[in-house]
Amino acid sequence: MNRKNIPLLLMLTAGAVTCIITYIKKYPVHIQLIALFTVLLVFYVLGSVLVWTVGYFEKQNEEKRGEEGEVIEKDSENPEGAEQKDGQEE
Repeated sequence: MNRKNIPLLLMLTAGAVTCIITYIKKYPVHIQLIALFTVLLVFYVLGSVLVWTVGYFEKQNEEKRGEEGEVIEKDSENPEGAEQKDGQEE
């Protein structure tokens, strides 16, 4: 899933739940709208923080993989028993 859609999906799901609950509880329309706006705003911010956090941890993991990959490549430049180019053997 595309990470940029997470805040939107989270916000819209929370908004739908809020609409259903306020309708069932028979809140006045202006209270329903205020509650909906507040919930949409809060959950959009929470979703954005979640995306930022996941991106931050993914960036750290990528850096660690890169560092580990460099070490592995240096250690395995000429492994034992590897054939040399042009069919020459030692």
